[in-house]
Amino acid sequence: MLAAILAAAPAAPAPAPALEWDVVSRRPHDTAAFTQGLVFDDEGRLFESVLYGDADLREVGPRSGTVVRSARLPAAWRGEGLALVGDELVQLTWKAGVAVRWDKDGFDALTLHTYEGEGWGLCHDGQRLVMSDGSERLTFRHAETFEALGHVRVTLDGGPLEDINELECVGDAVWANVWRTDTIVRIDPASGQVTGRLDLSGIIEPHPAQADAGAVLNGIAYDAEADTFLVTGKNWPEMIEIRVRGPDALSP
Repeated sequence: MLAAILAAAPAAPAPAPALEWDVVSRRPHDTAAFTQGLVFDDEGRLFESVLYGDADLREVGPRSGTVVRSARLPAAWRGEGLALVGDELVQLTWKAGVAVRWDKDGFDALTLHTYEGEGWGLCHDGQRLVMSDGSERLTFRHAETFEALGHVRVTLDGGPLEDINELECVGDAVWANVWRTDTIVRIDPASGQVTGRLDLSGIIEPHPAQADAGAVLNGIAYDAEADTFLVTGKNWPEMIEIRVRGPDALSP
């Protein structure tokens, strides 16, 4: 009887494989920018959301790192995750419970959306928004109304993975920074299972967190034309372009 019960038990999930990567280029980054969100548009323009600094939303030269233009949130709000939906940018705030929808060309605030809890990361998968709040949960939201459509619990090797932070949707996968680590994970949003891990230890030396504990890896932007990621961190002096190796590297 015991043998039959054990045979019927679900198999333990396979460990998430380590993904290989190479540095393609290194680019300047404003060390005053406490990066919370990073996203390219389809014209190759780069947009950044910052929590602290002289602006909360910026367009940044993707190679120079210079600020092209910027906009400010109300003083009590702090910028967080950033996603592109058509010609609009949707920016989370940390604890204000408000998402701001901006016109990406004029940086005019168009609409406000409210939500419960904290805002951390945000990305658009082509149909819906995917949002993190620092827990092990990803919430799916309507791309226009911001209405919650459901959620999934993120698991790594069978256990919950908390501290999911900045997000980037690429194809059928969600890529996420894990706060206070040098790890980026690839998540299957259908199951919540982590299907790959990028260990970016050693990508920047000396590591800015050695001097400032808050200066951790955060910021992922996928460059579809180059098929590379641009990654950075809070108050880092560099944005680093990397290519993930393997024919199925971008698949869940």
